[in-house]
Amino acid sequence: MSYTVAIVGRPNVGKSTFFNRLLEQRKAIVDDISGVTRDRQYGVADWNGKVFNLIDTGGFVPQSNDIFESEIRKQVKIALDEANTVVLMVDVATGITDLDEAMADILRRTNKPVFVAVNKVDNGTRELEATEFYSLGFENTFFLSSISGSGTGDLLDAIVADIPLEESEGTQEDALPKFAIIGQPNVGKSSLLNALIGEERTIVSSIAGTTRDSIHTHYKLFQKEFMLIDTAGIRKKSKEKDDLEFYSIIRAIKAMDEADICLLVLDADKGITAQDITIFSLAARKGKGIVVLVNKWDLVEKETNTARDYEKVLRQKMAPFNDVPILFISVKEKTRILKAIELGLQVYENKCRKVATSVLNEVMLKAIASYHAPVVRGHSIKIKYVTQLPTHVPSFAFFTNFPDDIKMPYRNYLENQLRANFNFTGVPVRIFFRKK
Repeated sequence: MSYTVAIVGRPNVGKSTFFNRLLEQRKAIVDDISGVTRDRQYGVADWNGKVFNLIDTGGFVPQSNDIFESEIRKQVKIALDEANTVVLMVDVATGITDLDEAMADILRRTNKPVFVAVNKVDNGTRELEATEFYSLGFENTFFLSSISGSGTGDLLDAIVADIPLEESEGTQEDALPKFAIIGQPNVGKSSLLNALIGEERTIVSSIAGTTRDSIHTHYKLFQKEFMLIDTAGIRKKSKEKDDLEFYSIIRAIKAMDEADICLLVLDADKGITAQDITIFSLAARKGKGIVVLVNKWDLVEKETNTARDYEKVLRQKMAPFNDVPILFISVKEKTRILKAIELGLQVYENKCRKVATSVLNEVMLKAIASYHAPVVRGHSIKIKYVTQLPTHVPSFAFFTNFPDDIKMPYRNYLENQLRANFNFTGVPVRIFFRKK
């Protein structure tokens, strides 16, 4: 199951530094992606074998103090609605402010775990001053320094203690491919689900956020069987675009964690937006298979090469990972919606593909011989052996004499050769270089 930790707090208390510290402290940490709205950031962290989503909710710097306080309150409420655990960051250098008190007042009313992180505690004097934050009334209060990293380990230990271990017992449904329907509000996600299963399994409405929770549907028609997850739950709490985008991304993240394949639904009129790119990038970095569905294609005025030109623009915006299936559909007219499922199942097969080591070496060593890696400091880079790693995402280890000196252009070349010779369309490919 997905587990989300949200960092809240007023600006200038060190939230971003703390966020980056958690993501960069260990090599096992997966990602750090800048969000589309102000300074929001989304990442995936791993601590002591437990993985969780990490969200920095900061970034509002309006001119008016009244608006400022209002936006901060919205952020805290969103975090409370969507996150499993909340970290309230405060600054020992300035002490307790009115905004800290206002946020603490909201957090006291929740039954979710709340951790107070008193930042910038980097000497004995400040450690003594930090004790005033116990007056906020939270049992879990930690003193730390985001810049040096001192104290962050204790906080992480406390956070992951609340994360349940994954269930090892699998059911028949667990073995089925899981498809998550993701995308912005009103692009037709719930309508697509209903069209696929032929019944009103979910409420369909033009109101953004009609569906409150993720809906799991067991699909077993036309000799195909899988689980469909409707990523709904984008509740429009206010007219602020920022809040709506924040909801959509958090809910998409949660659905991604459960899914094998993500069906990213776009509105043909709007194209692919910055928010779509953010969700697309998160799915790719989480190792999920992706199929892009351009909905409402029936409403687009078409000329000879409309679809070809539209697809070309999409792939440019999705670069560098643009080896994904793109399908133009109309949920209303039920045009090509079954083709979307076929593509999703193909991508799932690609994601599960295992290439025999002998075949892999035969193909890739020829490709390496035809185009060698650039010489480094007068030394030739030699790759002697390649093998696929036993991971959920197609991952390959190349054994070489200078693993740290292979640059991104040659890494991209190897990935392109893997994609050209073995079908990994729609699936992220991981490449690692190891010392021979």
